[in-house]
Amino acid sequence: MILVRNVFRVRFGRAKEAVALWKEGVALQRRLGFGAAPARILTDLTGPYYTLVVEQTLESLADYEHLGRDIMSRSEWRSWYERLVPLTESGYREIFSIVE
Repeated sequence: MILVRNVFRVRFGRAKEAVALWKEGVALQRRLGFGAAPARILTDLTGPYYTLVVEQTLESLADYEHLGRDIMSRSEWRSWYERLVPLTESGYREIFSIVE
């Protein structure tokens, strides 16, 4: 089992907009049939301001690669993602093995 954390630094003052868009993105994932990997959306309480994290738990790296390849091939997802880009300053990904 793995945990994938996509960490985004949102542009100043755009956090509320980014959270709403990510809620839409998670719903879109489900509509496109990717609901087996439910996502959590987190926002900062401390640390760098305007940080938004999207977490997903998956069975394996192979499942993660398959999910990424499939969802990026969907025009609806690419259109949604284009709306996310202007709200985002930077980001990175962390992938963890779940031990317990």
